[in-house]
Amino acid sequence: MKLACRNLAAVALLIVWMPTGTAHAQTQATAGDGYTLHRDIAYRPDHPEPYARERCKLDVYAPDVGHADDANAGFTTVVWFHAGGLKSGRRSVPESLKNQGLAVVAVDYRLHPRVTAPGYLEDAAAAVAWTLDHIAEYGGDPDRVVLSGHSAGGYLVLMIGLDPSWLDAHGHDADRLAGIVELSGHAVTHFTVRAERGIPGEQPIVDELAPLFHVRGDGPPLVLVTGDRELEMLGRYEETAYLWRMLKVCGDDDAALHELEGFTHGGMVKPGLLLVRDFVKRLDRRRREQATPTP
Repeated sequence: MKLACRNLAAVALLIVWMPTGTAHAQTQATAGDGYTLHRDIAYRPDHPEPYARERCKLDVYAPDVGHADDANAGFTTVVWFHAGGLKSGRRSVPESLKNQGLAVVAVDYRLHPRVTAPGYLEDAAAAVAWTLDHIAEYGGDPDRVVLSGHSAGGYLVLMIGLDPSWLDAHGHDADRLAGIVELSGHAVTHFTVRAERGIPGEQPIVDELAPLFHVRGDGPPLVLVTGDRELEMLGRYEETAYLWRMLKVCGDDDAALHELEGFTHGGMVKPGLLLVRDFVKRLDRRRREQATPTP
């Protein structure tokens, strides 16, 4: 049962009672234009580390009733992971994803050096599992959850989607995800993980912490996006293109690759988010068509 007052103009503190009986404190504020931002929700509240309880929080930006593209069926949700090399960054809802008839779950996770691999991956999986478990309480459809993120965030969503073990640990099937749109994430083992192991950034590694290691043709729909190959971070386009090629070899005929010519690693985010929006709109359109009875 959710105790909330959506008409408050000011920020209010409230308690949301989850089905498990655990109380989660959060702040709620009207976000304008028929949307509400539910802030500071702990998705690993029982973790023994104080740092995990500090960082493992998320915000839910969700349409109010009547403002979703398909309010009766539950709206689509994008789980968004920020950039920062697994070393820095804070959660935020991308402006391009606001007022689009969908929800955004913006996630913070633990960072190097206070945590090392696989700590941030464990957090990312827990945040996705929280979304699958609880987004219906905000009006969303748990079968329409899309993962997205930029750079380090892109790496995290690729790992969670391609290696089923991360969500298996929470009782969820990665193939239940509606899709993944990653923006300029590593396909090889992340450079911060390599640095933790004393491996230089110029030496690419493909091991169990590389999305390429887990390539398969039967995973959720994938859209891979990078900036211009001449302006991107070292090898980022090439490793992403190789991931796309191996997905095809493994039978994933629908995987898409976009190189945004003229855009740097950071500059590609804004146009890349347009591809996230396009993916969600195509997903929602296909769901509506499937739900429409044939005359």
